[in-house]
Amino acid sequence: EVQLQASGGGLVQAGGSLRLPCAASGLRFDDYVIGWFRQAPGKEREGVSCISSEDGSTLYADSVKDRSTISRDKAKDTVFLQMHRLKPEDTAVYYCAALFYPTLTRPSAIHRWGQGTLVTVSS
Repeated sequence: EVQLQASGGGLVQAGGSLRLPCAASGLRFDDYVIGWFRQAPGKEREGVSCISSEDGSTLYADSVKDRSTISRDKAKDTVFLQMHRLKPEDTAVYYCAALFYPTLTRPSAIHRWGQGTLVTVSS
């Protein structure tokens, strides 16, 4: 069974940092791009970042690219999203997903969604 488990969410003050792990199981890590998406209250889900397990290439949304780093630990089948200088507008449920190809905007690329983890940034 394919599982993607996101964790690391919580309450953080504006300006702080968080590291969100996404642990994958039941799939060949190298066969998929792993991405992070988020959904704020009352808003549509949006892409945040993704990383190709094959070559390590990355994509970032403009809203986070200067303060986020996505990385992977292939030995542990885990992808990490590190976010710095958090803002209240970063408050959302963060989901990781396995994608067929690198994209932050095409739902057709999603192979499997993982469970979300709530990030709340207080002002």
